[in-house]
Amino acid sequence: MQGTVTTPLAWFKALADETRLRLVRILSRQELSVGEIVAVLGLGQSRVSRHLGILVGCGLLVGRRDGSWSFYKTAPDGPAAAFLAKLADCLDTAGPEADLTAMAAVLKERRLETRRFFNAIAPDWAALRREVLGELDPAELVREVMPRVGTAVDLGCGPGDLLPVLAERAGAVIGVDSAPSMLGLAERHSAGLAVSVRMGELEHLPMADGEVDFAVMCLSLHHLPDPAAALAEARRVLSPSGTLVVIDFAPHQDETMRRRFGDRWLGFARGQLAGWLVQSGFALTDWAAYPVNKGLMAARTVAKAR
Repeated sequence: MQGTVTTPLAWFKALADETRLRLVRILSRQELSVGEIVAVLGLGQSRVSRHLGILVGCGLLVGRRDGSWSFYKTAPDGPAAAFLAKLADCLDTAGPEADLTAMAAVLKERRLETRRFFNAIAPDWAALRREVLGELDPAELVREVMPRVGTAVDLGCGPGDLLPVLAERAGAVIGVDSAPSMLGLAERHSAGLAVSVRMGELEHLPMADGEVDFAVMCLSLHHLPDPAAALAEARRVLSPSGTLVVIDFAPHQDETMRRRFGDRWLGFARGQLAGWLVQSGFALTDWAAYPVNKGLMAARTVAKAR
């Protein structure tokens, strides 16, 4: 199908196929890479790609390129999204239950793979991070914008490098990470301080609503399959006047970052990050970029809860 034909006739024609109905069903629940879609449906990649092309061509799906990887999900807004919303009940049964079971297994393995990766590299993480950041010190980027607060949290704290920094200006500090080895290092790194650590996923934080006044996400967002969900969770646990600081990479094309550091996203554009923050209930208050090693740029984004 050439170009994009976003009409009801094109939509109904596109959905008049069992495989495409199955695709829309799973991708309405979760953005997936092509490899993940192939694993869920149990079909060949060329066949899957052909059907994806038809659904993108009529506007029911949107694709996203990130380096050499491609991701797909259903249209998030506009007429196509409204059309799919009206068909939601029908689409919910438009495929075998095995598809949803397989998708759950793929998502679980994705989380376990990330956890295994960070457990394995935990002892070397500080050196690996310095290899990329060079002279840039995340601690100083945090100190520049952090006020004195009651409680602060490091979301994706890793080995806990920033926990003592947060403890300088917070009465209590929490570190959250999904890798047990990282949390063990974080506990040792913050021994004797008013710091506690909790195991959990950033998209489903083990924290109460409004529990903290200041949150930082340092080079953790690009590891997540759903950064927008993590930002929404950060807003949930922040107090009404809380502040979020995100330190992460600007967009780049260095595919080796996936293999060496477990990156899922190759950085974020300012507008992309700002859009997610606004949707999550934040107001962007500051953004600054800094050159680091490997020809990359890191950016610090400061947002206030609203």
